[in-house]
Amino acid sequence: MEIFYFARIRENIGQSSETISLPEKAKDVNGLIEHLCDQGENYQIAFENDAALRVAVNQTYVNFDHPLQDSDEVAFFPPMTGG
Repeated sequence: MEIFYFARIRENIGQSSETISLPEKAKDVNGLIEHLCDQGENYQIAFENDAALRVAVNQTYVNFDHPLQDSDEVAFFPPMTGG
């Protein structure tokens, strides 16, 4: 699974992307976030406010209960603002 981080999420985690094997407990985006938060304080800070978080799977916006597969590409980013 390819995971991409953007903006403040990337800054908190300290990297723009990573490749992982989908953990068995991560059946959906919520489970993936739980797994990532287990990786350290920087991940916990990055994901502490899910209201300020958006996710796309395979370049399509999805909800946090969206199911995942090991071959998916997941991107986390803050909400976009217009201007």
